[in-house]
Amino acid sequence: MYSGKFVFAQLFEFFNRYEFDKCVDRYQGDHRIRDFSCWCQFLYMAFGQITHREGINDIITCLEAHSKAVYHMGLKQVVSVSTVTRANEHRNWRIYADYASYLLGITRPLYQDDSDFALDLDNVVYAFDSTTIDLCLRTFYWAKFRKKKGAIKLHTLLDVRGSLPTFIYITDGKVHDVNVLDELNFEENAFYVMDKAYVDFSRLYEITRARSFFVVRAKENLRFKCLKSSHVAKKKGLRCDQLIRLKTPKSAGDYPVRLRRVKYYDQENDVLLVFLTNNLEAKALTIAMLYKQRWQIELFFKWIKQHLRILVFWGHSPNAVKTQVWIAICTYLMVAYIKKVLKTDHSMYEIMQILSVSTFSKEPINELLTNLSKNNENSESYNQLTMFDL
Repeated sequence: MYSGKFVFAQLFEFFNRYEFDKCVDRYQGDHRIRDFSCWCQFLYMAFGQITHREGINDIITCLEAHSKAVYHMGLKQVVSVSTVTRANEHRNWRIYADYASYLLGITRPLYQDDSDFALDLDNVVYAFDSTTIDLCLRTFYWAKFRKKKGAIKLHTLLDVRGSLPTFIYITDGKVHDVNVLDELNFEENAFYVMDKAYVDFSRLYEITRARSFFVVRAKENLRFKCLKSSHVAKKKGLRCDQLIRLKTPKSAGDYPVRLRRVKYYDQENDVLLVFLTNNLEAKALTIAMLYKQRWQIELFFKWIKQHLRILVFWGHSPNAVKTQVWIAICTYLMVAYIKKVLKTDHSMYEIMQILSVSTFSKEPINELLTNLSKNNENSESYNQLTMFDL
């Protein structure tokens, strides 16, 4: 019988502690800290994410019930609720954001050849959107949204090929989505797919100047002059493919070069969609199908809200909220990495469920995640989420 490390400890052996310590040193996170280091804070919060705890009290209660195992899990000792709370309130959230960037760097290459990507396209494809998380304005007074309601927004740039978040920016609910385009560093030759909330021609022109491409839904009141109209295959749903210039003086000044306008009829949903893009070479149907890939970010938002602990926050300050969100994203990336490294057929959801009930087990993690047989006929259907075979 295997008598080695607990599954929770095995999980973190896949990742470089040195890289985490570099993030801590960058922000002096452990300055004058004796017992409860940033690494311990990270393990406590990740434990809460993996085991689906409802709060810091819940985490501490669970660990106290297994106090003899805590040291061997890498947690050293059970600390008080106030110790974890103070750490979340005061230690720089950027430590965990930077560590998430490192995890993304080692995980993203594993998904670059993912066969789930439906288009024959060499370019990197990103989907950009935001999701709103409602908060109590009395408690989260800084999270302004409406007169009697608080909220934060998670503005997310998603690599469509792997459903991996490459950029997350947290604001209060009043910040308009389009403003966050100013925070992005656009990658040359990459596609940025967005909905109509991001139609701001001065910002879209910045994407063009960066030699990147965008695909965005047009607003109904768009005024333009058609320069050229190309033949389209109407049997495939296309209705028009035009080269245009903007007519409104302000819009024409903000975006002074040609645009491409593609109209597509989505028969499945009985809706007519109009897209704008600065890519003049790709097939019109490819432009329409690129926008369809934007749905991946909606699935990502739905997944993290269902399976990560980010709807109820364990601290009230902006720092505590951002810390919890970034450690949740780190947990997501860790599971995505392990899924590829162990070459398991289990979905992300199944891996999370297995880890949640096996934290205090000493079974080898590779056997735990690869030897269990899947009974597709009896398994519960999660067909609303398709990324990573969720």
